[in-house]
Amino acid sequence: MSRWRTSMTSENIGSLPGFPTQFFQRSDPQPDELFYDEPRYVTHIDDATIAALTDLYREIIPPGSRVLDLMSSWVSHLPTDVTYERVSGLGMNEQELASNPQLNDYVVHNLNERPEMPLLNDTFDFVINSVSVQYLTRPTEVFACVRRVLKPGGVSIVAFSHRLFPTKAVAVWQQLNRDDRARLVASYHVLAGGFNEPIFLDRSPEDADPLWAVIAKKVEGVVPDCTSRTV
Repeated sequence: MSRWRTSMTSENIGSLPGFPTQFFQRSDPQPDELFYDEPRYVTHIDDATIAALTDLYREIIPPGSRVLDLMSSWVSHLPTDVTYERVSGLGMNEQELASNPQLNDYVVHNLNERPEMPLLNDTFDFVINSVSVQYLTRPTEVFACVRRVLKPGGVSIVAFSHRLFPTKAVAVWQQLNRDDRARLVASYHVLAGGFNEPIFLDRSPEDADPLWAVIAKKVEGVVPDCTSRTV
């Protein structure tokens, strides 16, 4: 297991107002609802890498946890032999979400249009994002809301690989190597505020798609600055 601590802390980037707008431009500027209108019952990493991701979730997320699968689809990659108190999904295609057997409930929601999630404060022990972070055009706002819906001490797990939809992945993601992508995801948490220093894990299996993860824990005592919701 490879473990790396990012050098991005509130001291060296927390004062920045954000990123240049062009970082988050995409070659397909049409609304995401059009792109995700039809369900895609496919996986975006190969079987060995899916197994590695499931093992990572098994290691980090204990039974009985409340989990939000952010940017969810028809699969969540959570272990099927572990019982969780609640697994909620937030994604773009209702047919995919309805087909996901691990979800107890779900909401169709476009985070690029509305980073604020229709979910209560301090609800989840874990928020997972599996191979989708590259599509966020307002990531700092989204991760501020991830922090809001996490319980104190809750954990954000962002897993990513090297595959993507090139027309929908943001420009900056497509220009970076692995380590810089990890630092970018770490910076989303740092700029959102209220997270401990993120860590990086390399769980790439041999002869398969790579698997990397950035993990950050919500600092206890942080007051949410997003509007509370009722779901």
